[in-house]
Amino acid sequence: MVGCFAMMATMVSAQNKIDEERMQRDIEIAENIFQTLLRQEFGKRNFFPYEVNGSYMPGYGVTFRLPNDFNTPMSYMMMNNEPNIVISNGREGSYSYSYSTSEGSSAVIVSTDEEEEDGERQRVKERTRTAPTPKAKKNYSKVKDTDSLRTAYNQKIISASKTFLADYGDLISQLAPEERITITNRGEGNQQFWYGFDMKAPKRTLLSIEANKGDVSQFKQGKLNRDQLMAKIKIVNTETIDELNPDLELLSSIFDRLYRPDLSKTYYMEGGIYYERLKDFGVIYYMRTVSSSRDDFNRHNIPTLKMEDVDQATRDKKVKELYPAFEKEVKENILEYGRTLKSLKDEEVLVFNITVTKCEKCNIPSSLEVTVKNSVLSEYSAGKLTKEAALAKFNVKKGANQ
Repeated sequence: MVGCFAMMATMVSAQNKIDEERMQRDIEIAENIFQTLLRQEFGKRNFFPYEVNGSYMPGYGVTFRLPNDFNTPMSYMMMNNEPNIVISNGREGSYSYSYSTSEGSSAVIVSTDEEEEDGERQRVKERTRTAPTPKAKKNYSKVKDTDSLRTAYNQKIISASKTFLADYGDLISQLAPEERITITNRGEGNQQFWYGFDMKAPKRTLLSIEANKGDVSQFKQGKLNRDQLMAKIKIVNTETIDELNPDLELLSSIFDRLYRPDLSKTYYMEGGIYYERLKDFGVIYYMRTVSSSRDDFNRHNIPTLKMEDVDQATRDKKVKELYPAFEKEVKENILEYGRTLKSLKDEEVLVFNITVTKCEKCNIPSSLEVTVKNSVLSEYSAGKLTKEAALAKFNVKKGANQ
């Protein structure tokens, strides 16, 4: 009997183990299929400036990332109405708006460059900036009026995504029933900024289409019809809100203070914290954390632990040891101080998207995303939920291990 149980345990373990090479192959095939569906949806049979990148996270599923608002084929749609406007991405991390008019051309190119020393420094600088001509300003005002184009653009993405999930989602064969297939225009971890003229830029959007592998499998087995599957697909299609909310600013300042080297006991924050208020969705805060600074002799200082002049191995060991405490502390701080928010509806969410300090071969996540419904924060504040019960309702998504 002991031998039988051991054999069964081995079989279960073998079933749960992911064949990474097979998974990567499935993802690349799925990327190709989805890009083909997008070309068909947009009526571009050959060249289409759209790249989809998929990645697998154990326990969560596969995420296909689309370009964000500043690197999309919106120009394909816009150029039909405004041939003098081109939105382009010359290289990764560099975005430009160009205006060609009868009075000449003007352009702004803004670059986001990262200079990593232990992954602890980030530099953002404006490479080139040319003031627009009066005629160019007039053309730029037309760019702002793109709501209807973006709506049509997003609907095409959603349509292609739903077809992809229903008809081809099962090709990612190794996913567990509870794991997800997600399509989103949100980048992972490090977010990039847009700096331009002091004119109101188009709003950013959040697009996410998600299905459980189990639902897709039931559809393929005939246990769900197409309409039933479509009803189970979760879709988020929203945009940023410009209004200033004092409570959101307050929470930003609280976390800005909590994660400074003198107060934090784990990692600390580099630069500032910023947020996006999204219509009928909630608010997303973005943080970038670091753990140490490095001198010219490749020695490290870890200010939160008051350690100085340590070598790389010691630094990495401490960083790895600190991660569990960091994740626990983040969730507790979100619970404790997130309940100060007053402008969110009960069904809206509070999200913290955190880039985790660099640590090669430390086997810690590259990013951490913590999500909680505002109703959970309200119930905890009112004493209707214990701390443990409230924390159990948090959703945690971790990026790929470093």
